[in-house]
Amino acid sequence: MTAVQAAFGQRLREAVSARGPLCVGIDPHPALLHAWGLDETPAGVERFAMTVLEAVGEQVAVVKPQSAFFELHGSRGLAVLERVVAECGKLGTLVIHDVKRGDIGSTMTAYANAYLDDSSPLAADAITVSPYLGYGSLAPAVGIAAQTGRGIFVLARTSNPEAVGLQRSVTSEGNTVAQSIVDAAAESNAGSEPLGHVGVVTGATIRPGELDLTALNGPVLAPGLGAQGATVQGLRSVFGSVLPNVLPAAARELLRHGPDVGEIRAATRRLAADLSGVFGH
Repeated sequence: MTAVQAAFGQRLREAVSARGPLCVGIDPHPALLHAWGLDETPAGVERFAMTVLEAVGEQVAVVKPQSAFFELHGSRGLAVLERVVAECGKLGTLVIHDVKRGDIGSTMTAYANAYLDDSSPLAADAITVSPYLGYGSLAPAVGIAAQTGRGIFVLARTSNPEAVGLQRSVTSEGNTVAQSIVDAAAESNAGSEPLGHVGVVTGATIRPGELDLTALNGPVLAPGLGAQGATVQGLRSVFGSVLPNVLPAAARELLRHGPDVGEIRAATRRLAADLSGVFGH
C-alpha cells in the first residue's frame, strides 16, 4: 500500500477550517426509519442515508455512518454504505465509519484492510476502533491508516453510562484506563503536524477535567451533543485548550427533523452557527 492522499490530520484540519467542526451521524435506526415513514429495508436505509447527505453533505466537514444499521441488512445494506462513501467523495465530505472494531493479529489487520485500505470499496477517511484487547492490538490499524492517509478514533471515555466502571478504573501506573488510552494515542501522534492520525472518542458528556488531552496531538470525536445531554456551551469547559481539535457529533438531534431535507438542513445550520460561536469558525 502506498499513500495516495495527504495525511488524515492535515485533511481533517483543512475540512474543519472550511466547513466547521460539526460531525453528523448517519444512523438509520429502525425507530428513525419509521418516524420518517420508511420501511426497515435496504431501500429504506438508502433513502434515509441519501436524504441526510442531500441535507448536510456540502455543509459539514464530516459524517459518521453507524455501520451496524447498514450491516443489519446484509450485502445490500453494505452496498448502501459503499454508496455513502462514494457520494461523500464527490461532496468533499470526510467519512468516519463508526464500526468500533477491535481484535488481534491477522484479524485486526483484516478489519483494518476492510475499512482503511485503498482497494476496499468500504474504505473511509477514518474508523472507530476498540482498544480493550490492549492498545498494542491496534497496531495494524494504526499502521495501515498512516500508510493510506486515513485515521482511527480509539474509544477512550465514551458517553454511555455502562462504561464508567471500566474506563474510570485506575491502572497499576495510577492513571485511569481512559487516560492510559489517550496517552498511548499521544505516543502514536508524536511529532505529527498539524495533527496526528490517531484520534480518541471522548463523550461530550464527561466531567470537566476528567481527562488530560493536552498532549494528544490528535482529533477528538465527541458524541453526546443534544439528545444525550451535552450542550454546545458545555464543550469549552469539558475540552478546554484542545477544543480546536474536537469534532462534536450529533445524530438524533438533527435527524429527528427528517425526512424534510430543508428542515434537517436548517437544524444543521442552527447547530453549526451555535458551534461557531464557541469554536470561532
